[in-house]
Amino acid sequence: MVEHRSPTPQLRGDSLEKHMHIMYVLKSKKDGKLYIGSTGNLGRRLHEHSLGLVKSTQYRRPLALVYQESFENKSDAQVRERYFKGGGKARNVLDELIMGA
Repeated sequence: MVEHRSPTPQLRGDSLEKHMHIMYVLKSKKDGKLYIGSTGNLGRRLHEHSLGLVKSTQYRRPLALVYQESFENKSDAQVRERYFKGGGKARNVLDELIMGA
């Protein structure tokens, strides 16, 4: 699993995790397809995925977290999520990031 943080510096010396919003990518071990999402609480969201509480992934379990990026605000995480969901060149970029290139 690869993790990247946004280049935006941390403010006021607060705990980085306290204000982070995450764009994340899950890979289905069942069909190999990717799921791209964003959340303010990655642990909770992964737990929801693993319990089958997320409609779009409930029949694709088990899932593995293969990539994530941290952002200081929700809108930046959502913009990045939409970028990768757009396909085309964005999907190639995502594949390279996941592979660690």
